[in-house]
Amino acid sequence: MATSGSADLVIVANRLPVDRVTLPDGSPGWRRSPGGLVTAIEPIMRENDGTWIGWPGGTESGLEPFTDDGMDLIPMTMSAEEVEEHYEGFSNATLWPLYHDVVAKPEFHREWWDSYTAVNRRFAERAAEAAAEGATVWVHDYQMQLVPAMLRELRPDLRIGFFLHIPFPPTELFQQLPWRRQILEGLLGADLVGFQLSGAAQNFVRLVRQRVGHKTHRDVVYLPDGRTVRAAAFPISIDSRGFEELARTEEVEERATEIRAALGSPRKVFLGVDRLDYTKGIHARLRAFAELIEDGALDVEDAVFVQVATPSREQVEQYRILRDDIDRLVGRINGDLGKIGQPAISYFHASYPREEMAALFRAADIMVVTPYRDGMNLVAKEYVACRFENDGALVLSEFAGAAEELRQAWQINPYDINGMKSAFMEAYRADDRDLTRRMKAMRKQVMEHDVAAWAASFLQALNDTQASHAKIVRPAKQG
Repeated sequence: MATSGSADLVIVANRLPVDRVTLPDGSPGWRRSPGGLVTAIEPIMRENDGTWIGWPGGTESGLEPFTDDGMDLIPMTMSAEEVEEHYEGFSNATLWPLYHDVVAKPEFHREWWDSYTAVNRRFAERAAEAAAEGATVWVHDYQMQLVPAMLRELRPDLRIGFFLHIPFPPTELFQQLPWRRQILEGLLGADLVGFQLSGAAQNFVRLVRQRVGHKTHRDVVYLPDGRTVRAAAFPISIDSRGFEELARTEEVEERATEIRAALGSPRKVFLGVDRLDYTKGIHARLRAFAELIEDGALDVEDAVFVQVATPSREQVEQYRILRDDIDRLVGRINGDLGKIGQPAISYFHASYPREEMAALFRAADIMVVTPYRDGMNLVAKEYVACRFENDGALVLSEFAGAAEELRQAWQINPYDINGMKSAFMEAYRADDRDLTRRMKAMRKQVMEHDVAAWAASFLQALNDTQASHAKIVRPAKQG
């Protein structure tokens, strides 16, 4: 057994909650990463003497553990080869497309798997060193799926939770993976395996029964050593109140007014905000909007589409191709359908701070979220949190995890362009009463189920699983 450290709570994630930056004086420093995960976990880490283990990005080596704004952080290094094979390769060119319904074709390379295994082992060993006796370790996401079992082997005294932020695929797709059993066994090192949706948890339990051969009953897996593993859904959320407070500020309100004026004060503003990723359905939604203008259903003087596509994984070939495709499509649509000073689509390939995003959410009448597959999609929830006047419309793919919670959105099949066009027009023509009814219900859901409640519910469920280690009552028959 590895020697124990002093942290009662250890977070293991692919990335640290801070990014490497160059300070004004030219020296290297750290800046807090945007995102709800940090917001949710930071207070829990402070409460529990927590440590966060992750990669800061890049290939910088020799980084020592440090404290940033009261958080103890342990940076992990990756070589250029590991970035290419573990991160860009196995994580983002094998697992990402496979877990997202094979929207793009996954690649299976043995050397990528070897690198994925080696990096996971290094993270597990570091977590084993950092964790105090009987500590809780919470492992996050698809880049770290082997860590739970590796850590369990090193430190059987630990309570281990795992949460997958992206979708978990159906049996037929997962079985394509040459290393399917190893991934399942890796996850079974945890006491609790969390997913965004209950269907994903059921997929996992079914696969464990079929591929690994363990007994299962409902959401519990029974291991030969007497341990049990529970698989359950914990839909992630956002810092709802933080977004609403930001949206209510005078600066954001003024900026939202400026944005609408800069767009030519159209009757309705459509908005898409996504990472530039082939799973997000950006191409299809822009085509749908363009066809509505071509059909005469919309006019560029009345409606404009703002699309923000945040740069993503630009070293991966598929992402470079996607960027070129979207650039060409936007150019063609604006060339064919725009007027002088009035493009049909305002397209931005850039990252913006939270304040600017909140202003865009306030400026937009119709939020368009149309992924082919998404674990949750927090942009949909952020838009809802910012609409404190209970106005605005949300067009949402039924294949986003958020669709299970935001049922009052105009839900669409992103593969059905005609259906998408119909939803756009329904949202465009909806009266104030209908918009208010829908948005009120969605806001109630988002405000009551925020990211702090998500983190608390996962950790409470993880605490509850520990009691079952003492004495196992096996089911009479297989579930």
